[in-house]
Amino acid sequence: MAAVELGFLWISPVFLGYGIPGGDGSGVVLVPGFLGTDLLLTQLHTWLSRIGYQSFYSGIRVNAECPNLLIRQHLTAAIEGAYSSTKRKVHVIGHSLGGTMARAVAAQMPDRIASVITLASPMRRIGAHAAVLRVAEMVRKEIHKRQGGNVLPDCYTANCTCRFVESLLGKIPSSVRQTAIYSRCDGIMDWRLCRTGDPDVDVEVSSTHMGQVFSPLVYKIVAERLAGNRRVGKNAAA
Repeated sequence: MAAVELGFLWISPVFLGYGIPGGDGSGVVLVPGFLGTDLLLTQLHTWLSRIGYQSFYSGIRVNAECPNLLIRQHLTAAIEGAYSSTKRKVHVIGHSLGGTMARAVAAQMPDRIASVITLASPMRRIGAHAAVLRVAEMVRKEIHKRQGGNVLPDCYTANCTCRFVESLLGKIPSSVRQTAIYSRCDGIMDWRLCRTGDPDVDVEVSSTHMGQVFSPLVYKIVAERLAGNRRVGKNAAA
């Protein structure tokens, strides 16, 4: 279904920049989801540049590492680079686990971040398809084997106490605008965990989990939220 959504994106007027607010030259940093790479966000990256933003990749080769390390080694540098290039606060958009990381870094760097937009991202705890959880357990074991003492014993579990997890438990400052896009048709994540509970933040679309990075419905909401439009309806795709 994600391939179908990509096809709809290519023929959508939104992808060409019609009917949506244009960008103001601000920087937007994109963060891939679990096991994802920056390449999966190529369409979103290209589109953001087309409508008037400066789009930046996270620098994460594969999102299969301790999130705390990825934030320290890549995401923080990407945000600082975007801030330095544009001389203004940066927007961060993350898909799935990448969105959870985006929320954490927004709590850590509110002086550098204007807004955070999450696409099918769990807010504070994980509720995913059993197959995904099995893969996550394999990744956890590889992280401990590879990193050893560089990570905490409970790394990649709900019991971890690293700065990444602590940031998620705290509140994002009100200066950082938030948007949480979710879908009841997700199929991978428990959509109920991808909401904040704030109707001004949560926006529902009809999309698959992977398809959120291709959906023209999502792109329209992203354009409006980046432009600061807070009047987007709670259900964008009934």
